[in-house]
Amino acid sequence: MEAAGARTRAAARRRDRRLRPPPTLKEQRDPQPGVRLPQRRTEEDQEEAVFREVVSFTPDPLPVRYYDKDTTKPISFYLSSLEELLAWTPDVEDSFNVALGPPECRQPPLSSRRPRTLMCHDMMGGYLDDKFIQGSAAQSPYSFYHWQYIDIFVYFSHHTVTIPPVGWTNAAHRHGVCVLGTFITEWKEGERLCEAFLAGDERSYRAVAHQLVLIAQFFRFDGWLINIENSLSLAAVGNVPHFLRYLTTQLHQQVPRGLVLWYDSVVSSGQLTWQDELNEQNRVFFDSCDGFFTNYNWREEHLERMLGQAGERLADVYVGVDVFARGNVVGGRFDTDKSLELIRKHGFSVALFAPGWVYECLEKGDFFQNQDKFWGLLERYLPTHSICSLPFVTSFCLGMGTRRVCYGQEEAVGPWYHLSAQEIQPLFGEHRLQGDGRGWVKMHCCLADAWNGGSSLVIRGLIPPEVGNVAVRLFSLQVPVPPKIFLSMVYKLEGPSAVGVALELTTGDAGSCHVGGISALSAETSSRRSPRPLRVPPTKLAKWVGRCGQQLSGGWVQRCYEVNLRGCLLQALFVNFSRPPGSQEEENFICRLGEIQVVDASSLLSPLPQVQAVTVSQVRWQPAASEGESGAAGLRLSCTLHWGYLLPHVRCFRIHCCRGSGGDSPCRGPSEPEGPTLLGLAFVNRYRIVDLAVAAAEPGRDGRVEFLVEPIPKEGFLVPRAEWGRAAMLYSTPRT
Repeated sequence: MEAAGARTRAAARRRDRRLRPPPTLKEQRDPQPGVRLPQRRTEEDQEEAVFREVVSFTPDPLPVRYYDKDTTKPISFYLSSLEELLAWTPDVEDSFNVALGPPECRQPPLSSRRPRTLMCHDMMGGYLDDKFIQGSAAQSPYSFYHWQYIDIFVYFSHHTVTIPPVGWTNAAHRHGVCVLGTFITEWKEGERLCEAFLAGDERSYRAVAHQLVLIAQFFRFDGWLINIENSLSLAAVGNVPHFLRYLTTQLHQQVPRGLVLWYDSVVSSGQLTWQDELNEQNRVFFDSCDGFFTNYNWREEHLERMLGQAGERLADVYVGVDVFARGNVVGGRFDTDKSLELIRKHGFSVALFAPGWVYECLEKGDFFQNQDKFWGLLERYLPTHSICSLPFVTSFCLGMGTRRVCYGQEEAVGPWYHLSAQEIQPLFGEHRLQGDGRGWVKMHCCLADAWNGGSSLVIRGLIPPEVGNVAVRLFSLQVPVPPKIFLSMVYKLEGPSAVGVALELTTGDAGSCHVGGISALSAETSSRRSPRPLRVPPTKLAKWVGRCGQQLSGGWVQRCYEVNLRGCLLQALFVNFSRPPGSQEEENFICRLGEIQVVDASSLLSPLPQVQAVTVSQVRWQPAASEGESGAAGLRLSCTLHWGYLLPHVRCFRIHCCRGSGGDSPCRGPSEPEGPTLLGLAFVNRYRIVDLAVAAAEPGRDGRVEFLVEPIPKEGFLVPRAEWGRAAMLYSTPRT
C-alpha cells in the first residue's frame, strides 16, 4: 500500500498448533508482496499482520473496467470490441470476477440425450444490479430460483463479448447448471469486425477462439453462445465452420463439460436470413459445434422438418421461445406452455429467451407470485436434474433480503442483493393428494423471516381427516451415501398448529441398501457418537452438533440425526407433516424451513483450514461528508483485502471490522462491546472495503481499524474466531 509516498508494514505472528496444508500459488495470489517484520503478541495464538498508513487524499486511480467509478466497488465487465478481446490478459484485478468453482455434480449429466432446458437471460441491456460483485442495496431486484428445471444459463447482452457476472455463475454452478457468455456481432460494425477476424487466414480466427477459451477458463464459466447477426462475405462465412470447430475443440480441452452453441441467423451463403429451424442452409454450423439455438418464429411444420435434419442430435437443437411473444410466435408470456408442449412432443430441447418478462412487464410487488405462476405452468415440460454430491447444505437464501440474519441473530436491517449468496433452491410448487384433493401442500420463498441469510422457505398445507400425514419432496438427489451421515433440519411452526415435522429420505438400490440405524444427535451426545473414540470431538464435529436438539432464538428448532447406511443411493429429501396424536379434524399448518443439511460424518473429522496472510492494499482516504458521520467518524476508508485459503473447502467468507485507536486490538476491547461489525460476504480470496467510516487519528496518536476474515465451511457452521484471518491498519495524520 502507498502511504504518502512511503510504505511501512509490520506483522505480528503466532505459532500454529494445528497442521494445515499450505495454499497453492493460485489460491494465495498475493498482489502486494513485501517484507514483514515479526513482532511478538502475547494474546492468543493468533496470526495478525499490522500495516501502517499515513492518511493522504491523493490515491492512485483504480482501473475503471474493474471498479465502479463512483464508489470503487468491484464490478463485472464486458468487452466492447475485437481489439479489447485480443488485448485481454488475466490480471490480478480480474480475480474478483472468478467463480468459486465449476458446476456441482448433477444427474443426468448434460451429455445425456435427454431434452434440455436453456434459459437465456436478457434484461434491459444487462449488467444492472447484478454487476456489483459484492452485492448492492437494490430494493426490488430480479431473482431467479427455479434452477432445478434449468440445464444451461446464458447471460445475454449486446456487447461484443458478454462475460457473465460472477454472481450468476456462482448461483448456477451451485445448482449444477452450466453458464455461457455471449459473443455477438451486429449491424455494419459487426460486418467490419467479422471481416477482420474471419476473412483472412486461420491465424486470425484462431486468435479470437483462443481468447474466448482463455476468458471462460479463467473466470470459470462454461462456454459461449455465438451470435453473428450481420451479413458475411463469402470469404468470412467460409471460415465460420473452421472457427466454430476450433473454438469447440479448444474449449472442450480446457473447460470440463464446456459448450459452444450457434444462434440461427446467418446462412451458408453469408446472408443474414433467420430460418426459424435447422435446415440445409445452416446445417454446416450445427455440425461444427455443440448445439443450435433456433430463431423464434417457428410453427409445428418447422419442428417436423427438423426431425430429419437433427438425426440422433435432437437434444442439441434448442428451439427458441421468446417469452415476450414478439413477432409471429407460438405461445409466450403465460401461454409459454403451448410452445413447450409442441417442442417436447418432437423431442427437442428448448431455449427460453427473456423469462425475466415477469419482472420487466408485470407489477414488481407481485413478482414472486408471477414468477412461481410462470414456471408452475411449465413444470410438466421441464424435467428436473438431481444433485449428486455431499455436503448438501442450504438455508434457502435467495441471495437477497430486507435484513441479514446469521444463525437466528439479526445482523443488519435494510435491503441487500448478492447473487453469489443464493443457496440451493428446492422444487417449488403446489401438490395435492390424490382423490378428492382436500389435502394439499404449497411451497414459496419468503423474505419476512430467515434463519441464515435473507429468506426462508414457507410450506403451507392441509391434512384432511382421513389421512395421518402429508409429505412434499424438497430435493431430487442421486448421492452414493457414505457409511454414516448426519442430517439436520432447522424449522419453526407458525400459529397454533401442533403438527409433527420430520425429514424423510428415499434410497435406491433397495436390494443392497442396508439401514443400520437412525438416532438423534444432540450437543451432549456428540463425542460419544463420533466415528472413533475421541476424548474431545474435533472442532468441525463439535461445532456442527452444537445446536442440535435445542430451542433456538426466534422460535427456531433444530433436529439432528445420525444415519448408518451401507450400499445405498440417496434419491430424495422430503419433509413430512403428521397430525398430532388424538386429532381427528382437518389440520392446517404453516411451517418455515430455515436450513437443511446432509453431511458425510467423516468430513467433520478433518482439521479446519485456516485463513492465512491477510494483506491490505489499494487504500483510498476521503474526508467524511459531514461532521459526526456514523458517530465520531471523520474519515472514510476504502481498501482491498486479500488472503490465502483453500477455496474448495469454503462456502463463503464473512468480512468484519473493529475500529479503535492505539496499539491494542479493538476486537478484544471495550470499544466494540457488541463484537465485530459485519461488512459483507466474499466468494474469492479478495474483498473491497468501500467508504468505511473511521475516526480521524488524533495528533501524535494512531488510529486503528482491524479486519477479520471468517471462513464458512461447506458443511455449514460457525468457525471459532481463533481460526479467522486478521489484519490491522494503524493510520496517522501527516507530519507538518
